[in-house]
Amino acid sequence: MSDPLARDLIGYGEHPPHPQWPGNARVAVNFVMNYEEGSENSFLDGDGRSEGSSAEALQSPVPKGERDLAMEGMFEFGSRVGFWRIMRLFEKRNINMTIFACALALERHPPAAAAIKEAGHDICCHGWRWIEHFKLTREQEREHIQLAIQSLQKTMGERPYGWYCRYGPSVNTRALLMEEGGFLYDSDCYNDELPYWVLQDGEPRLVVPYSLVTNDSKFNRGMFATADDYFTFLRDQFDMLYEEGETQPKMMSCGLHMRTIGHPARAIGLARFLDYIQSHDRVWIARRIDIAEHWRKTFPYKPGMEQIAKVGS
Repeated sequence: MSDPLARDLIGYGEHPPHPQWPGNARVAVNFVMNYEEGSENSFLDGDGRSEGSSAEALQSPVPKGERDLAMEGMFEFGSRVGFWRIMRLFEKRNINMTIFACALALERHPPAAAAIKEAGHDICCHGWRWIEHFKLTREQEREHIQLAIQSLQKTMGERPYGWYCRYGPSVNTRALLMEEGGFLYDSDCYNDELPYWVLQDGEPRLVVPYSLVTNDSKFNRGMFATADDYFTFLRDQFDMLYEEGETQPKMMSCGLHMRTIGHPARAIGLARFLDYIQSHDRVWIARRIDIAEHWRKTFPYKPGMEQIAKVGS
């Protein structure tokens, strides 16, 4: 006899719920701008190392233990230039997005914080700093969560209601978020195309899954080389979801990084994709908080709704 496997390998299965997106949309599309620049690993923040890679330099040639000024500059491009280019693309088309905000990074750029607030984009907390939470102790992680909330409250005038770690959470993250309270959802999962409920310490938690599939980070790994590569990949993902959405609507998450897609030769691919999806009628371009609130209203938690499958016997 094996122990039950504490994973859900089944999910909604063959017959997922119809999400009833507003406007009878076939696809809900959420764009996420990851605001990380200024909170990455840095000698100036006492980390003893510089962040090690970007789309322009997949591996730093600077010896370990030395400050990488070139890499710092590549990150600075994101907050100095890339941020404003992405903001203009969305403003021109009257589209809102979600900001995965590392609290310290946004705290260090008041003009960006003000522009985000004025534009009406929502904030999902991306940690206090852009570091891996699975490397933190439980007490360190608790402190980082509290610091992030306090910082964003001060910078934005409102606490964050969503949460997403760098890459992936620790085994303690969701429990600590529940302990802290105030979060309506987290996005620390890549396993579905619809929101779903789970139980954490006996309490319901809404998960709004994220994706690294339609994410500009693939420029970093050499999977995208040109704006056409990026546009074609996102278009194909959208087209398949739009076709399926006649009977089974889903959501599509598109991750953006200021230091990556913010360069002109890449940003033009994003512009093409924004125009492409706006040429379709049954599309709901939504902030992540809008998706979370829609799901909570349309599918409020009821006992037995949680996705915790006991696989094994």
